Amino acid sequence: MNWLLVVAGATVGAPLRYLTDRAVQARHDTVFPWGTFAVNVTGCLILGLLSGAVTYGAASHSLQMVLGTGLCGALTTYSTFFYETLRLAEDRARLFAAANVIAGVVAGLGAAFVGTAFAQAVWA
Repeated sequence: MNWLLVVAGATVGAPLRYLTDRAVQARHDTVFPWGTFAVNVTGCLILGLLSGAVTYGAASHSLQMVLGTGLCGALTTYSTFFYETLRLAEDRARLFAAANVIAGVVAGLGAAFVGTAFAQAVWA
């Protein structure tokens, strides 16, 4: 049964990742991978909020499977994050590569903490 929940979430998350990435990247005329950055930070925020909601009893483990493992697992894309960072470094855009790593990690962790703090404020 759990695998069906994961598949249901991923069915929404994967196309959402692609469409969001393309829409965000189309608005920025730069080599920086804003689309991947946006989906990863958004996924971290959702996971932080969801983890907090489960911790404080406001969400079920089934919802965690659908949204956390399924949707966010398909929405976020750290393999692409690393590939794009490597591509930036190889193209001699090392400042963008370093900014991608630093901003991606800091913003992702920050978003997860914000989501968890919001969940605690609402449901604790």
